[in-house]
Amino acid sequence: MTRFGRTMLTMGLVLGMAAPAGALRAQQEERHKPTAEVAQDLVAPETQQQANRNQIDIVHHIGNAHEIELPFFGVYELPRFAPIHIGGLAIDLSPTKHLVFMLLAAVLVTLVFTLSARSIARAQAQGRPAKGFAGAMEATALYIRQEVILPNVGHHGEGFVPYLLTLFFFILAMNLLGLLPWGATPTGNIAVTAALALMAFITIEIAGMRALGARGYLSTIFYLPPGLPTALKPIMLIIMTPVEIIGKLSKPFALAVRLFANMTAGHVLVLALIGLTFLFQSYAVGLGASILATAIMLLELFVAFLQAFVFTLLTSVFIGLMRAEH
Repeated sequence: MTRFGRTMLTMGLVLGMAAPAGALRAQQEERHKPTAEVAQDLVAPETQQQANRNQIDIVHHIGNAHEIELPFFGVYELPRFAPIHIGGLAIDLSPTKHLVFMLLAAVLVTLVFTLSARSIARAQAQGRPAKGFAGAMEATALYIRQEVILPNVGHHGEGFVPYLLTLFFFILAMNLLGLLPWGATPTGNIAVTAALALMAFITIEIAGMRALGARGYLSTIFYLPPGLPTALKPIMLIIMTPVEIIGKLSKPFALAVRLFANMTAGHVLVLALIGLTFLFQSYAVGLGASILATAIMLLELFVAFLQAFVFTLLTSVFIGLMRAEH
């Protein structure tokens, strides 16, 4: 073999050995190269965290939290307390956003009616009707008393007027606070509506016990139609007793779920419409979404009054039904 041939053979062997090594090295580099998702997390973790926050913004707005948003002051962290352990159960009594706004609603209702009562008393002392805001509160309270509570509760229903009036205005205040900027809707929390329904359930059952007596109240659970043959009474008790118990429990359940669902759905719809602006990033979509969101907010204002009215009305009806044995 000539010198040129030997040189070419040597170069071929070197290149042949280098090519697999280069390909192997390229494969190793490709294997260790981070994917697009990993690279994004490594390069800009703040961007990914911001995207995650945007995805759960609706849930964060309607959900409960240990912080509240204050205008011009940012987010304020509420104090946290150590949980109380009762047996194997840990009870956290730390204040939350919904608790703060629920207490705020109670304070507002107390102040409004204390000041309105003083204004009405001064007007009556002067021999003239109350005007302005105090007159509007008086008219609203009189309407709920005369047209909602007394006709449905029935005879001797005056004792239930303070509770039912307080229930109406307390729910209304909580509903309206959720329509304010940086506000929250306590009635959008199923725990709040369940507690209101539980108090209504206790009031309904105690009203029945006092009006019907022990024998009459038990007949609302163990129901037997008059004139039923003796042989059919055990069968009727077996069939009707669970039905009556379920009927008693379904009333507070319906009250709680109706108020919770209606107050939550409106906020979700408004936030979803506003989110379309950032999703499509279009002036036309933003204008249309803003108009629809404004219309939904006006509807939410009506729903705030309607749900407080319906909760009070149904509680009055249930009390009246329980007090009448027939």
